[in-house]
Amino acid sequence: MAGRYPTIVYTEEGMREGMQIEAAEIPIEAKVALLEALSETGLKRIVVGSFVSPKYTPQMARMDELMEKFRPKPGVTYTALALNEKGVERAKKYSPPLTIERGSGKPRLFCHMCDVFARRNTNRSQMQEMAAWPKIIAAAKEKDATEAGIGTNASFGSNFVGDFTVDMTMKFLEKQHELWDAVGIKVTSVGIGDPMGWCHPVKVEEIFTRVKKQWPDVNDFRAHLHNARGMALTSAYAAIKTLEGKDTLHLEGTIGGVGGCPYCGTGRATGMAPTEDFMHMLDGMGIETGVDLDKLIDCVWLLEETIGRMAWGHVSRTGPRPTKLEHMFDANAPFVETVEQAKHFKLGPKMYEGCINPWNEPIGSPYLERVQKGLPPFEVNGGWPWNEDFFPKPSS
Repeated sequence: MAGRYPTIVYTEEGMREGMQIEAAEIPIEAKVALLEALSETGLKRIVVGSFVSPKYTPQMARMDELMEKFRPKPGVTYTALALNEKGVERAKKYSPPLTIERGSGKPRLFCHMCDVFARRNTNRSQMQEMAAWPKIIAAAKEKDATEAGIGTNASFGSNFVGDFTVDMTMKFLEKQHELWDAVGIKVTSVGIGDPMGWCHPVKVEEIFTRVKKQWPDVNDFRAHLHNARGMALTSAYAAIKTLEGKDTLHLEGTIGGVGGCPYCGTGRATGMAPTEDFMHMLDGMGIETGVDLDKLIDCVWLLEETIGRMAWGHVSRTGPRPTKLEHMFDANAPFVETVEQAKHFKLGPKMYEGCINPWNEPIGSPYLERVQKGLPPFEVNGGWPWNEDFFPKPSS
């Protein structure tokens, strides 16, 4: 995914971010089926789950069984969340197929901007997070690290203490940058996180613009965006448009837009950008993804069967934009009123059989006739419809 846009490294988080807020009783066989279906979509990076305590996250209690049963697909990078050394050791038993990643491979300073959320989520205060920074820096110096990263979580605001301005976020990043500067280690990576769905495209654009202007050495950007207030996809778009071809942008989302956090106060409503909607957006921007949207939509429908309700995405309900003649809707289709009936885009006319049909005669249109002949509906540099008798002409 390169060119005038940044290189986009996309990670599908449905099996982790999504499943961690769903019922713990979901059969392991259903999770295996969903993971294997995701592996066939062309997605390059998939998080399979979390190696965490089942006491607090019972949804991940059967991770070992999942790893033993699923069939990895060559060419797909599978990762898992591990928050401590014990989790890492558990994950290592399944490497390969798991790729064990700790951060970006660079030492990184990081803290939650919301102390309340940090305490609820990790049982640690923001002060404790910051107190760990000298040890991280010392370890980096010992390993002769030449590059490092900085970052914040809850970068835009908090359900518990309110809004965080861009100036506040930049101040945290500046303080971290100063610490790396003091030991002569170059900062090349910046990450912003948003567990509570406070992200906004204007803030994303301003933060990344200021980072690029203030620290030209930074070329690796990370944004973990939640969708509680419908801003994740537009914020991701802002990030893409703000960065350049020489930059790398790491983004995450979930099929169906599922996901959430029990500590932030909005539960399953927190969500993430739906992967199918994100890929559809990239396709419209001319960014090659290598992802089969049709297979991805199948995964969303499988997910909905698994969790027993409709997911949050949109493309899985309406289909991608029908740009080819064979995908365009029938002009004489009857009323389509329900979400189930709308699935005709993939399942055919049987989905709206028996629906209200109020037209006395078939719908026709000269524009439709042109499209059916392989012509464009309008000729921008031609005569149709500008030279036709029905098109208004300037008065003489």
